[in-house]
Amino acid sequence: MDKPIRLSIHARGQLRSRGVSDQEIVEAIRTAPWTRAASGKLECRKNFEYNQEWNKKWYSTKQVRPIFVDEKEEIIVVTVYSYYFQEAPK
Repeated sequence: MDKPIRLSIHARGQLRSRGVSDQEIVEAIRTAPWTRAASGKLECRKNFEYNQEWNKKWYSTKQVRPIFVDEKEEIIVVTVYSYYFQEAPK
């Protein structure tokens, strides 16, 4: 069974300003490889097809990068970053 994923208050507050959904964060954590991040945290990156305008500019790809802690009973997302690309990063 997969552990539940909980967003911290800070992470939840970042969703709108970063253009990221809860579902994208969960999908990234469940499907992308994890790597070490600063201060003992973990991170992953997942590219999503976007093909939309963001901040008055057109992008084909959105990359979602959650920063999280893998606790015994749950995964806690501390913050989330998003990056927008006109072409998918290589």
